[in-house]
Amino acid sequence: MRSLRIHHTMPVLLLAAAALAVGASARAAGPDFQYVGQDDRVHRLGATPGCVEADGGGARAVTNGTRRTATLYRDPGCTGRAVAVLRPGTVTQVRPYFASVRFAVTG
Repeated sequence: MRSLRIHHTMPVLLLAAAALAVGASARAAGPDFQYVGQDDRVHRLGATPGCVEADGGGARAVTNGTRRTATLYRDPGCTGRAVAVLRPGTVTQVRPYFASVRFAVTG
């Protein structure tokens, strides 16, 4: 019997695809910024202007389905080094992690 080998990035890609699928149905409910946390769970945030803590410590796949630019910070309270800046509609992987997100006041 042949064994199935999955590349180590495959689970991340599967979670990203799941996040996108959930995002399409969740948009009507409001939260449309999604990420896979260090706890390997999909988390959702509303795009409220200002700083929001990333429960579960954001890592891996991130989907910014909002109309706002999202800046990801390594430290809580949107302090420290910016890890990434995600324009609206961005789907990407973020390494190593982020602890908070600042949504722009305007798109």
